[in-house]
Amino acid sequence: MNATLFDMLIGCMIMFAVTYVTKGITLLFFRRDIKNVYVRSFLYYLPYSVLAVMVFPTILFCTSTIWSGIAGTAVALLLAYFRRGLLPVSLASIATVFLVEWLIYLF
Repeated sequence: MNATLFDMLIGCMIMFAVTYVTKGITLLFFRRDIKNVYVRSFLYYLPYSVLAVMVFPTILFCTSTIWSGIAGTAVALLLAYFRRGLLPVSLASIATVFLVEWLIYLF
């Protein structure tokens, strides 16, 4: 399943709306600082979780085989766990997907 430009624009608009709503609600309705740790944590992590839910299926299914998507995701998670930067993580996962696709094509 290939992501089209329309799908990417819809995804960006959804992410913008979620981020805006979570930040806007706190600015409009709460005049004081939110003291509840759970509510603060929920409002902080909500945009990241929505982005992850939208991006993760595309990572797995945008390649020709799911195995290359899984390998690229595993490399990205491993490098991110060891606190590498965004550029090395992206380049390593792209290279991994390319190599796995190439190996699958050869065999």
